[in-house]
Amino acid sequence: MRYLSEIIEGLAFTELQGSADVEITAVVFDSRKVVPGALFVAVRGTHVDGHDYIEQAIKDGAVAIVCEDLPGHTAEAADFLMVQNSAEALGLLASNFYGNPSKKIKLVGVTGTNGKTTTATLLYQLFRDLGYKCGLLSTVENQINGKVIPSTHTTPDPVALNALLDDMVAQSCDYCFMEVSSHAVAQHRIDGLTFAGGIFSNLTHDHLDYHKTFDSYLKAKKGFFDALPKGAFALTNVDDRNGNVMLQNTKASKKTYGLKNMADFKVKVLENQFGGLLLNVDGDEVWFKMVGSFNAYNLLAVYAAAILLGQEKSAVLTSLSKLSGAEGRFDYSIAPNKVIGIVDYAHTPDAVQNVLSTVHDIRKGTEKVITVIGCGGDRDKTKRPVMAKTACDWSDKVILTSDNPRTEDPAQIIKDMEAGVDPGNQRKTISIADRREAIKTAVHLAQPGDIIVLAGKGHEKYQEINGVKNHFDDKEELLNAFSKL
Repeated sequence: MRYLSEIIEGLAFTELQGSADVEITAVVFDSRKVVPGALFVAVRGTHVDGHDYIEQAIKDGAVAIVCEDLPGHTAEAADFLMVQNSAEALGLLASNFYGNPSKKIKLVGVTGTNGKTTTATLLYQLFRDLGYKCGLLSTVENQINGKVIPSTHTTPDPVALNALLDDMVAQSCDYCFMEVSSHAVAQHRIDGLTFAGGIFSNLTHDHLDYHKTFDSYLKAKKGFFDALPKGAFALTNVDDRNGNVMLQNTKASKKTYGLKNMADFKVKVLENQFGGLLLNVDGDEVWFKMVGSFNAYNLLAVYAAAILLGQEKSAVLTSLSKLSGAEGRFDYSIAPNKVIGIVDYAHTPDAVQNVLSTVHDIRKGTEKVITVIGCGGDRDKTKRPVMAKTACDWSDKVILTSDNPRTEDPAQIIKDMEAGVDPGNQRKTISIADRREAIKTAVHLAQPGDIIVLAGKGHEKYQEINGVKNHFDDKEELLNAFSKL
């Protein structure tokens, strides 16, 4: 419990009606979560405007309201603060309510289109192996010192985020590694947080259903780096054409990593096979369990961040060589007849190409590559034909199927994908809307030594159809089909 005067410290508000001496029991922006003594922040969302629920919030016990527009008549039972942007204010208010936990822990954010989950997870695993207490905030799951907390968003809302950070501080965590999505930046979910460092992986085609243009998507990612404080580090992939853009206005210490261009941290791929990667990392040759040049970038980013956080090189490389990354990322299994199955979360054209080009680099040349791929419903439609084309260009056989159709017709999603299949590739493409049947078909078509790639769902344990999440696990379905060979 804190006084309102403490919670609004640093907040730029245009008007205050009432007293700032009132005690606050909770900060909420969902009127359904109002409790007696709460501060209700009226946020304008995509579908719902919190201003419509101010009266109800007061009835349910809210004693203070933060809003952009004062209602026609203000109740005496509550104090009112008027601000320019409630969403921006929410982050600061939540941070202040929980005692600014991000200032009591070394918080490192990872952003980019691909590689966020793997990089954040590897950092968490690495620092725990080095003996530190840590927290993880990721797409797959949140963790506090090994305790798993289910994840609903890549980056939680400001209240949930600060509550998790507060729990980490209470459990004496030294570090927290978190994914920072473009949505989180644009929606001000990370406002009010103090970061010790930021990492940029890459930027490719994704989320244009939300951001509308690639430039807006780029600016959202860049906004994270623009806000980093002077004492933090900003680490960017210099091989990505947008890598240096991230550093243009940051006050943080600028550092780069890469495989191809001059960088502060360098890696050279010496061997790449299904068993792992042999890398030369800043002069030291190390064998890693992970596969593919895209994972060479992830490993290098983790190594560089660890060094920037003051860790010793040999200890970092020794620990990293033992780690295997995040669930559902190039997760491969071998059937009794030697068919190889790979489950990967790749759901953007670039990520699909990364996985399939890695397979192409490792294969001996005689095996067929069979790719099962779909696209999510109610999401960026422009990438659907591109993903299908990418899959066809890098595969011997492609099965177009459902991902999470959500409220869309799976047949229409597949039709959108089929538009990207060149006439010369149509013979290698079949469409099966039922994902389970698509996986079974891929296994049935595969001959000993062939490689099956299941792209798009990775770690997910559900398939969302018409708003209902039904249990579905790509790896489970793959192993079940393997068992019947």
